[in-house]
Amino acid sequence: MLDLFGIILGLGLLMFLAYRGMSIIWIAPITAGIVALFGGLDLLTAYTDSYMGGFVGFARAWFPVFLFGAVFGKVMDDTGAARAVAHWIVEKIGKKQAILAVVLGCAVLTYGGVSLFVVVFAMYPLALALFREANLSRALIPGAIALGSFTFTMTAVPGSPQIQNLIPMNYFGTTPTAAPIMGIAGALVMLIVGMLWMLYSAKQRTAKGEVYTELEGVEKVDIAALPNPLVSAIPLISVILLLNLFNLHILYSLGAGILMAIGFNIKQFIGPDRKSIVKTMNAGASGSVLAIINTSAAVGFGAVVRAVPGFEVLTDLVLGIGGNPLISEAVAVNILAGATGSASGGMGIALEALGAQYMELAQSSGIAPAAFHRVASIASGGLDTLPHNGAVLTLLAVTSMTHKTSYKDIFMVGSAIPILALIVAIILASIGLV
Repeated sequence: MLDLFGIILGLGLLMFLAYRGMSIIWIAPITAGIVALFGGLDLLTAYTDSYMGGFVGFARAWFPVFLFGAVFGKVMDDTGAARAVAHWIVEKIGKKQAILAVVLGCAVLTYGGVSLFVVVFAMYPLALALFREANLSRALIPGAIALGSFTFTMTAVPGSPQIQNLIPMNYFGTTPTAAPIMGIAGALVMLIVGMLWMLYSAKQRTAKGEVYTELEGVEKVDIAALPNPLVSAIPLISVILLLNLFNLHILYSLGAGILMAIGFNIKQFIGPDRKSIVKTMNAGASGSVLAIINTSAAVGFGAVVRAVPGFEVLTDLVLGIGGNPLISEAVAVNILAGATGSASGGMGIALEALGAQYMELAQSSGIAPAAFHRVASIASGGLDTLPHNGAVLTLLAVTSMTHKTSYKDIFMVGSAIPILALIVAIILASIGLV
């Protein structure tokens, strides 16, 4: 039982230190060392073999996707294409539906393959302008952006090119459009209930006298300088169509999106006031390195957990959860996503450790592997949005908000409601609607 205690202690310490703002890059191997020590493993072997084996294995499998996705997002950002599409959506919906406009603007960009972090930077200035006109509190902006970026388009909508929808494919032999009924139902729950919460929150804040307050030093969007929004949307649409309709690999799909985004905005790179395409590519590539290392560090921790004898006890506990095996998977992914503060990292740990067992359960229970895919994906977007999550911290920093002012909205739309959507998806799978 000492090794099982070590797993719990290591997970708890990893969560606590990450919440305190310490980088998972260095706390993951330290907490993995605690797990190894209590599990009776040699520390050096646990680090060089187990930890680095999990780290390198995940990076080898997924770094190209992180790289292409980050570069695509950066090109869309630097050329103004992402902001042009978002502004067009915001303009069509109008200030009377300011929150919905921000949510849908974020959703279109995310579903088009733009990384979550780029969406935050692209949408924030537009959200400010819209909330100013609607006289809504700026404290609502993080919740609106989180609802559009961190939820249904990331994990539930079939065909999403986001990494959280792609990782399960390796374990269940599925496609990005796996379990469309479950996915669409889960997405509708997140969007509709999330919007109801945000409108309720806006009403409560307004009743307390919280209205828009000006913020100095914020970038002003030069609308006239933005490229044509319809042309700018072509790379986003192309990524989705190439990935799902033409069944091209995600790298080909994102690569085509990058070339289109550059080609449609080539004047920005060759004109007298040209941007540096090298700087854009460098920035995207650099961003992808940090993202993949963070996630790989979490997976490396999971590899050490998997190597200690106590993991068999933990596996039996998780797999022994009564009833539908999808519930077991949902619990495992949620807990690990919450512990690591990473949707992809937590799912990577869970599926690397238990994916084979869940595939066997899929074959023996008659539940379609696609259902396990969709549950894993939606579950990864539940407890991942705890206060120590990197995307949450970035969102609050960019919007000049704090956990005290805005985290309640983020938690409701990013954790509580996605868990409700997960329950709906599992119920549908249990009655054969996949």
